[in-house]
Amino acid sequence: MLRYLLIRAGQGLLVLFGVSAIVFFSLFLTGDPAAVMMPPDATTAEIASFRHAMGFDQPIWIQYLRFLGHALTGHFGDSLRYQQPALSLLLQRIPATALLALTALAWSSLFGFVFGIIAALRQNSALDLTIRVVSLLGQAVPVFWLGLLMIIVFSLRHHWLPSSGMGTAAQLVMPSLSLGAYYFAAITRLVRASLIEALGQDYVRTARAKGLSEWRITVRHALRNALIPVVTVQGMYFASLMGGALITEIIFAWPGVGRLAVEAIQTRDFTVVQATVLFSALLFVVVNFLVDIAYVWLNPRIRL
Repeated sequence: MLRYLLIRAGQGLLVLFGVSAIVFFSLFLTGDPAAVMMPPDATTAEIASFRHAMGFDQPIWIQYLRFLGHALTGHFGDSLRYQQPALSLLLQRIPATALLALTALAWSSLFGFVFGIIAALRQNSALDLTIRVVSLLGQAVPVFWLGLLMIIVFSLRHHWLPSSGMGTAAQLVMPSLSLGAYYFAAITRLVRASLIEALGQDYVRTARAKGLSEWRITVRHALRNALIPVVTVQGMYFASLMGGALITEIIFAWPGVGRLAVEAIQTRDFTVVQATVLFSALLFVVVNFLVDIAYVWLNPRIRL
C-alpha cells in the first residue's frame, strides 16, 4: 500500500511539473510578456521598468525556478487587474464553482443511474429505445445552445427563473440543468452498457441458478462490478467541473473559477491564469488517486 501511494505521488508530481512548465513557457509564446501585460499605450520606458520589476530581464530558467518556488508556497503574484494575490482570487471563486458542479453532478448522477439501470433491465424495449434517444440528444445538444434556449424560454418569455447571477436557489436551477444535461446523458449510456455487460457474466447466471431474486442479482452483484468504469468517468467529470464550467459560467454570469479564467485571459492577467490552470491540474491528480482507491472498495479482487 505504501509503495503504491509513493508511486502515485511521484506520478502526480511529474504531471504537475509538466503542467507548470507548459503554463509558464506559454507566457513567452505571445512575445515579450512585459509588452503583452502592459496597456497598449505604454511607453518603452514603462515597459522596461515593468520588465525589470517582474524579473523578465533575467534568464528564462531562473524565472522558471523562481516561479516554481513561489508556486510551491501558493504565491503566484498579484493580479494585474484586481491588485490582489491571484491565489486569493481563486479561493474566493471556488465555493461558487463547487456549488454549481456538485448540484449538476448530483442530479445528473441520480437520474443517470436510474434511467441507465431501467434501460439495461428493459433492453431493446420501447422504454430502452426512448432512454437511448434522450441520451443521444443530451450529448448532441451543445451546452451554450441549451443554456441560451433556457434563458429565452424560462426567463425572457415566461419570467419563471432569473437569467443570471448567484445568491438564490432559483438562480442555480438553469445553470445546473444546462451543465448537467450532457453528464446525465453520458452517465445513462455508460451505466446501461456496463450493466448489460455485467448481467451477461457467468457469476450472474450462477446467481440466477441459485434462485436469487432479480433485484438482488442486479444490485448486490452486477451493479457493483458495473460501477468501476462509471466511477472513473464520474471522477473525471467532477474534476472537470471543479476546474471551471467555462461556457455555463459565462452564459449565466456565474462568479466561478471558469469565468475568472476567461476574464483573466481576456485582460492578459497571466498570474491568475497560471493559478487557475495549476489548480485544475492538482484537482485532476487528486481525483485520479481517489478513483484508484475506490476501485479496491468496489471490487476487492483488484489489488493496488
